[in-house]
This record gives sequence, structure tokens and C-alpha cells, in this order.
Amino acid sequence: MKAFFTVILLATTLAVSAQSVLAPNAQLKKLVGGFAFTEGPTCDAKGNLFFVDQPKNRIHKWSTRGKLTTFLEPSGRANGMYFDAQGNLIACCDAKNELWSIAPDKTVTVLATNFQGNYFNGPNDVWVAPSGGLYFTDPFYKRKWWDHSVMALTNEEVFYLSPDRKQLSYVTDDLKKPNGIIGTPDGKNLFVSDIRDAKTWRYDIAADGSLTNKTFFCALGSDGMTIDEEGNLYLTGKGVTVFDRTGKQIDQIDVPEKWSANVCIGGKAHKTLFITATESLYAIKLRVKGANAAK
Repeated sequence: MKAFFTVILLATTLAVSAQSVLAPNAQLKKLVGGFAFTEGPTCDAKGNLFFVDQPKNRIHKWSTRGKLTTFLEPSGRANGMYFDAQGNLIACCDAKNELWSIAPDKTVTVLATNFQGNYFNGPNDVWVAPSGGLYFTDPFYKRKWWDHSVMALTNEEVFYLSPDRKQLSYVTDDLKKPNGIIGTPDGKNLFVSDIRDAKTWRYDIAADGSLTNKTFFCALGSDGMTIDEEGNLYLTGKGVTVFDRTGKQIDQIDVPEKWSANVCIGGKAHKTLFITATESLYAIKLRVKGANAAK
């Protein structure tokens, strides 16, 4: 992998409203480039960023000091990731369509491999609820490293894995191709992007982990997403589009890459928006903190 470590200030278009989430005079920065395809950003309790280069089968770490290292290789073709309360890195690994828990010492525990005897479509993005339960999207995107070309499951939906890891169940039944997913830090709401239907939905989370009260949030699908302490939702695809808690667009951050796959908020002050975009990693300063900063 060829990587460029010089931070580059970019003259990019930032559509900023009066309620902007961006810090005053914020500029988009290219932190490092030369990857095949970046995805799965998530930050640990200290604000260090972990992200994947999926085609290269690697998980990288970008430290709060601005140093890039390889955390795990091979990585199970990790895609979406999220830290749990114990500091384990939960990863959607579609080399074999599995859900992994990667301990700080890099010990891997496979949490789920199939549903009712059928392999998953392709675990894509994951969120860890305060209860310890896991929600993950399971769309079908054929990978060149698979030896199959058809879905084993009938639908592309959202799964829930209980905190004791004993119960795995569907929690949606009417989505077309769910992709990005994130929940609120109080564990009361879950946002799911149906990227094929170009919509994002908000659900209430019941005590047993099931989802109720499906509510339209905005007319935009998303590859990945994150949320800040004010309840603003950050969706990805063509740059990053930010919506307030009512579903009104308040910001647009243009990124000079073909596709912005995913986002998370971290850094030392938990006020840096990291963007994994095709061959590169970008960052921009926010005036607000991330809502789900790891403890």
C-alpha cells in the first residue's frame, strides 16, 4: 500500500447554515491517502481512530497524535466497526460473513456465523447499544473473495444479537437494502438507512431489543452514519450531509473523492469528524462532540 502522510488542506465547498455543526473556520483536511477502499471508522475511549482498508484486508489505527499504523492483518475483510463498553472492537467481517469481537490484545471471538443455518448476506455496519446488544445491517453486495454468488437469506434486513449473545433475530422485515446504522446514547432510538430506497428511518428500541414505531426521518440513504451530542445525524455518500434531530438538512460537506463511505466523531476532544472516502481518510473540526464517544 502506498500512503501519503502529509496533511493537506483542501479548498472544498462547505455549505454552512446558522445552526452549523462545524467549528468556526473549519477546513476539510486530507490526513492520508493511497488506500484501496476505506470504511468502518470508529474511535476508542481516547479518541484514536480505527478504520479499514477492506480490499487490502487490514484494520488501521490513526492515533490522536496523527500516526498511522496497522492494527490487524488479515482482518476478516472487516467492514463496519464499533467499540463496545469493554473496549472490544466489534466488526462486520464479510470474508466469511461473520460478526467478530476483537479484544485490545487482538484476540478474535466470532460472535455470529449464520442465521438458522444459512450464511448471512454480508454483515455491513454495526452499532452497540448501551445494553450490550448489537444491531447490524445485512445487505447483499457480492464480493470477489466469495465462492458463492447468491443470497442464502430471503431478505436484506437488520439483525439484533442479545447482550448474552444467545439470541439472534430479525428486527426489521420491510427494508430493501439497509446499510448505515447508528443509535442514540440513551439506547432509546435506532436510525437505519435503506440505501436502495433512498430513505433513513428512526425506530424506538423496546426493552427486549426489538424495534417499534418506524418513523420516516429523511429522504436520503446512506452508506454509513454517526450522531452528535445535539442529535444531529451525519449521512454519507456524496460527501457528508448533516440533518438536525427533526430531519432538516443543516450542513453539506463536500469531499473530493468518488464516494464517502462512512463517518465517526473522535479525536482528543471528541470533536473531530473523520470521513473514510474511497482511497483516503479526511477530517474536519466540529463545534459539537460525538454522542457515542466510547467510555
